[in-house]
Amino acid sequence: MIMIPLIVASIITGIASNDKDSLKKLGGGVLLYFLGTTIVSVSLGVILSQLFRPGRFLHQQSLSEHNEIMTTSTEDTELSFGLENIPDAISNLLPENPLASMVNADMLSIVIFTIIIGVAVLSLNAALLRPVKILLSAIQEVCMTVVKWSMLLVPVAVFGLMAQLTSSVGLSSLSGLAYYVVVVLLGLLLLVFFYLGLVVLLGKTNPLHFLKKIRDVQLLAFSTTSSAAVMPLSLKTAEEELKVDKSISNFIIPIGATVNMDGTALYQTITTLFIAQAYGLEMSLLNIIVVIVTIVAASIGTPAIPGGGVVILASVLGSVGIPAEGIIIIIGVERLLGMFRTAVNVTGDLTACMVFNRYYGKTPILVSEKTDNKSISKQ
Repeated sequence: MIMIPLIVASIITGIASNDKDSLKKLGGGVLLYFLGTTIVSVSLGVILSQLFRPGRFLHQQSLSEHNEIMTTSTEDTELSFGLENIPDAISNLLPENPLASMVNADMLSIVIFTIIIGVAVLSLNAALLRPVKILLSAIQEVCMTVVKWSMLLVPVAVFGLMAQLTSSVGLSSLSGLAYYVVVVLLGLLLLVFFYLGLVVLLGKTNPLHFLKKIRDVQLLAFSTTSSAAVMPLSLKTAEEELKVDKSISNFIIPIGATVNMDGTALYQTITTLFIAQAYGLEMSLLNIIVVIVTIVAASIGTPAIPGGGVVILASVLGSVGIPAEGIIIIIGVERLLGMFRTAVNVTGDLTACMVFNRYYGKTPILVSEKTDNKSISKQ
């Protein structure tokens, strides 16, 4: 309900809070950082898929039973995303009608449009810039107030979602895909360790203290499976718990909720190779490189909504010649994996906040907190 106004207000406020030189440094650095972590996550997914080969345990006949059903349900859906589609995909990033993009919740177009407006706002003189910043800050505060109200319902909502998941999926349907699920969860766990390494090396922060501060965000992301839905709490946590400079969190988190989908990219990589192995398709090095490039590009536009990763996964499968009908075999566990990968996605966004706050922030961050409570050192 408040996702789009909060994204617009937060991005423009974040950009307008920086001077032009800082924006040049921060903007380029953030994009390179997001691209780098996405490449790491996809590469990790390839390594795990080739090392453990989870698809070999799924017999070919188990797929044929579902092919007709899946083909019928997807025959009217455009699944391909080949080289010929790239020019249209790039041109469509700039919306002809921003209001239409907002109605359709086309998040990447909204983010790009908002960044352009934010840079234009930054060029205003001080007399015009001040009322714009006040208005957008007021909109942001209103959205955050609504978030505080909704947080009162979270305990009941999490219980309901978990009860629904358990009753709909069941234990028996998970047994055949258990090995695949374990490989994906292992990859996500390794990705979290990678983030904690960045927190220690670049953010100069105690990783256990970092995890303690973000656990509420991870729980909400786990229950909603939507990076966009948890974005308001991510902003609140970054500013109040992690002490990240507001201009940095307002800039990174709304963009990260759309662009920085490392957990989803890792999941898509493992799942793509898993389905290929289940069909008995041998992937050459060139095929794997095409998968990596496709997923890195596609993850940038993955919708930050429940099930958004599956929509993009269908396009990835079609682009590398793997039958898209194979998606049916992971539908039973997709929601479960979606919960874990969304928690990893928001962890990545908050990690980026810590890293960039270290170098560009004006607010001191807590470096360490000794468990014996004898002393607390701050920077």
